[in-house]
Amino acid sequence: MEFWGLLIRTVIIYFVVFLIMRFMGKREIGKLSVFDLVISVMIAEIAVIVLEDMERSMWEGILPMAFLLLIQLGIAFMTMKSRRIRLLFDGKPSVIIDNGKLNSDVMRKQRYNLDDLMLQLRENKINTVSDVEFAILETSGKLSVIQKEKSGASNEMDSESGGSEAFGTEQKLKPYGKSNIIPPKYRFEILPIPLIMDGKVQDENLEKLEKTRFWLKNVLQEEGVKDFKDVFFCTIDHKGRLFVDLQNKKPRF
Repeated sequence: MEFWGLLIRTVIIYFVVFLIMRFMGKREIGKLSVFDLVISVMIAEIAVIVLEDMERSMWEGILPMAFLLLIQLGIAFMTMKSRRIRLLFDGKPSVIIDNGKLNSDVMRKQRYNLDDLMLQLRENKINTVSDVEFAILETSGKLSVIQKEKSGASNEMDSESGGSEAFGTEQKLKPYGKSNIIPPKYRFEILPIPLIMDGKVQDENLEKLEKTRFWLKNVLQEEGVKDFKDVFFCTIDHKGRLFVDLQNKKPRF
């Protein structure tokens, strides 16, 4: 008898949770902000408590879930009317890359590391940071990437030279020749290949490229960089093009 009671409870709670999630709207299903995640977790926890304790009345679970639904709908209505409230609950997007330049201060503030960035750039089929006009970290955690527009003339120049010079004083993209840099048997599971991350040389990747710190230091000196610690991010792509982004020189508190 207890088994059938648990089965009936499970079916009822399932439909209650299903209806609550439907009433919350497609916005909550389509993306999970911090507030959406909290509401969803709380509804799930309440449902589990009612199923685990057969002595509890189902109304002790249904009423709190319905109340959470009212809270969610009320806040959703207020966020539609007021952008200030919307920013309070959902936050605002953060610009991670601006015209091929990494915004290290924003990355530190959002606790967004270089490995996360490289992963999401690869998911967007981006080979190098300098190809990005803007990369925006959305409130849902998704990275929206807008690539730079390439004119026909610039594309022809890139194909002839093997690379292009990036804009700005703190980043440069320079062709070094694929045959001289990349070993023929190197497998490109990671693109671009990180050489320096947060001022630390990635010796493992240098070994895979059959290069040394001495070679990397000479290459950086050609770009006007004297110390590895001055570099925030340095990569090389499959065409042998080097990307260098310097550390932010502002004092850290």
